[in-house]
Amino acid sequence: MSADTTTDLLVIGAGACGLAAAIAAHDSGIEVAIVEKLDRPGGNSALSTGSIPGAGSRYQRAAGIEDSPDRMVADLLAVSGHHDADPLTRLMAEQSAPLVEWLIDGLGARMRLITEYKHVGHSVPRLHAPSSRRGQDLVDDLLKFVADRGIPLAVGNPVDDLIVEDGAVAGAVIGGEPVRAAKVLLATNGFAGSRELVRRWCPEIAGAEYFGALGSTGEAVRWGEKVGAALGNMAAYQGYAAVAYPQGSLLSWTTIEKGGVLVGADGRRFGNEDAGYSGYAPMVMGQGEFAWAVYDRRIHDVAMLEEEYAEMAEMGGVRWGDTPAIAAQAAGIDQAGLTATVAAYNAAAGGGAADAFGRTHFNLAPLQAPFGIVKVKPGLFHTQGGLMVDDHARVLRPDGSPVPNLFAGGGAAAGISGRSGAGGYASGNGLLTALGLGRIAGLRAAEEVRAAV
Repeated sequence: MSADTTTDLLVIGAGACGLAAAIAAHDSGIEVAIVEKLDRPGGNSALSTGSIPGAGSRYQRAAGIEDSPDRMVADLLAVSGHHDADPLTRLMAEQSAPLVEWLIDGLGARMRLITEYKHVGHSVPRLHAPSSRRGQDLVDDLLKFVADRGIPLAVGNPVDDLIVEDGAVAGAVIGGEPVRAAKVLLATNGFAGSRELVRRWCPEIAGAEYFGALGSTGEAVRWGEKVGAALGNMAAYQGYAAVAYPQGSLLSWTTIEKGGVLVGADGRRFGNEDAGYSGYAPMVMGQGEFAWAVYDRRIHDVAMLEEEYAEMAEMGGVRWGDTPAIAAQAAGIDQAGLTATVAAYNAAAGGGAADAFGRTHFNLAPLQAPFGIVKVKPGLFHTQGGLMVDDHARVLRPDGSPVPNLFAGGGAAAGISGRSGAGGYASGNGLLTALGLGRIAGLRAAEEVRAAV
């Protein structure tokens, strides 16, 4: 470490991205410090399901699942289309299996390959997650790994601004005091918690309730613009079509993927649920304040394997009826409408008719008695646009040159979920770029620090 620096790598943000970067950098032999503006680390990573895709991982091979980065790239681009950060899609796919193997085998994270479902955007089971499907468990593991290494982590320390000298980042101002660092990583998440920035970049979802982490207020975008960084995919975001109301927990999309449907107060469907939990959010938002998820006991039993769903159910979030009409009555929606909807949907699921909205994935449907119903509302979870980065997670200027000493990852960096809207998000995209770019940034920062000695 140079005599005029406080630390080799200053990590701003203590979500999965920042924690992974700190661990990777420390294990590569440099000094690291983490600052977090909130009193509690974790950010959106803690609120997620902790799911990370790993294409071609050894856990897939052990389960007899054939997969590859090429297949994952094709899957992701089929959902997102081409976008500003296309090379990042390839990089993340190639890094995905080494990433989950590093987490599980290298560090000891309590995760496993999830084979019960593929989830949105993936043609084979490739998500690796805690058995609980709680991101908090993954964050807790990462925090333990940080503590075990003695890496300083200061919570309740918001960063005021970056220190920039002759176009190069040289640290940050924290609580009015300069903290000099050879390298700086922005791991501050996105801007979904800033109404101003959401209105500016993602106006179609600006009216939705925000259900993500409180700290996602867009500092990385503001600082990036000041240092002349390029921005990408700024109109892209992850929505969630079904937040259980009034419980406030995410209704597991397993309930829909396994064959459930979403209806309005009239008991009628209003679109194709195959769009996924993010892509379908604007459709739910457009039809009214609330919607209702309808599925059956078999699907409920699968979802009960997930702790958040089980807690929601235990709080009385699921109402039941032996017929669609009774379920509708229990939920206070139109009985005749739901009866007709279930009859038409079951006919399509059974192969007797084409689905009116073009749905082709029915899984356990036709639905059978008893019928469960949950009141839900759509929401904004996190944004997917941010600072453009290269394959070393270095922040780029519009001409493609890196901003010296500045790295970004996770929600601070441009994501891989399309140029605009919610339809380009595939399950695990957020954590993949958080952990993947965090690890890459930590390794590259260490390499650059060592080379400068």
